[in-house]
Amino acid sequence: MIEIEQVSKSFGRVQALNNVSMTIGDGEIVGLLGLNGAGKTTLMRMIYGLIAPSSGHIRVDGVDATMEAEKVRQKLGVLPDGAGLYKRLTARENIAYFARLQGMSENDIRQSSDRLIEILRMENIADRYSDGFSLGERMKTALARAIIHHPQHVLLDEPTNGLDVITTRAVRALLRQLKSEGRSVLFSSHLMYEVENLCDRVLIIAGGQLVAGGRIEDVLQAAGCSSLEDAFVTLSQGESEHVF
Repeated sequence: MIEIEQVSKSFGRVQALNNVSMTIGDGEIVGLLGLNGAGKTTLMRMIYGLIAPSSGHIRVDGVDATMEAEKVRQKLGVLPDGAGLYKRLTARENIAYFARLQGMSENDIRQSSDRLIEILRMENIADRYSDGFSLGERMKTALARAIIHHPQHVLLDEPTNGLDVITTRAVRALLRQLKSEGRSVLFSSHLMYEVENLCDRVLIIAGGQLVAGGRIEDVLQAAGCSSLEDAFVTLSQGESEHVF
């Protein structure tokens, strides 16, 4: 479980997050929604210990993400915003490099890599150098790299950005499989239909605050809207009371 307790973060005079609390339980997929600049990426970076909160606490399976960041990262698979690849390595080598950093054996790396390459339909790029990859090819490789070590918790920032329809379906199937294995998935997306198809719950951040959280049908009802897109716009722009 990921526990976020009264977390705030300031950058000088800019209040990026203000007293945010939430939990992401094992075996569920949670969508993190917000306009650009709402604080989504800042929150994700704090969960995997890249930056520390100004106040509050973040725990992953009971481990403090600030005090024991390295231990927490072992539990996480992360696809950050703008994930870069080593251009002089092939897709397979990029994946294997991160697997070794997580302490995986060479045999496990081969088995897990082959499985992910098949699931994500990467056979045609697996042994190509990543320099010159399209956006979709980079995203596939970065996603495989993020989950190669079988993490308990997966954080994904726009995981289907640039992917074709077939690969997008494969990613959705993969996320549902992670859920069925008892893993938790937190992902941000601007694609409302994707969130509706995948998520058990949604969390909406606006102006650094959590303004709504719950099952999609509950958020729709409380916001007085018939579509998630309309509910998101209403709640993001402060046109309704906070919904929980």
